[in-house]
Amino acid sequence: MPSDPRSEIPPRSGTAFELRKGQTLTVIDVRGEQVADLLAFDREDIHEVISSGRTLDYASRIYLTTGDLLYSNRSNVMLEIVADDVGRHDFLLTPCSKDTFRIIYGDTDPHRGCFGNLAAALEPYGVTEDMIPVAFNCFMNVPVDGTTGELRVDPPLSKAGDTVTFVAHRDLIIGLTACSALQSNNGSFKPIAYEISG
Repeated sequence: MPSDPRSEIPPRSGTAFELRKGQTLTVIDVRGEQVADLLAFDREDIHEVISSGRTLDYASRIYLTTGDLLYSNRSNVMLEIVADDVGRHDFLLTPCSKDTFRIIYGDTDPHRGCFGNLAAALEPYGVTEDMIPVAFNCFMNVPVDGTTGELRVDPPLSKAGDTVTFVAHRDLIIGLTACSALQSNNGSFKPIAYEISG
């Protein structure tokens, strides 16, 4: 029996790994309604990092899907979405953190969240906390009121086994989580799987 090429991220945790130019990364929602925060840094210069602002500016919309490009803070293409089962992801809200849980949820002993998980996973690559930008939040469902601009975090539209696949346009360091915020994941914490090919 061949081994499963997928790797799994346990609930409320994160990982980091290298993704070479031309390789594909498939993020898999194993059980459904689970968000995965994704970051990308240039492998040769970690100060070049995925940029929500530049990506959304160049796309002229906030909902990105198959065929869309994810740009860096230097306007270089880092990743391209090449397949997408869901078509609703978030690129507006920052990774959840101790402060998120303290300010929004009122937690007195907060979990370190995706921010803390990403910081810990990326530290061996030289990434510090202050270098962590807004993540591409795979499967996160954030409707925006077109009149008032109000944001709402709704349950993800993803079902068990749904995927989103990216191809790397340069050598990258990837940070990836199984999100730690209850509201983002419809009230429960579940694993995220990923697979690298090419």
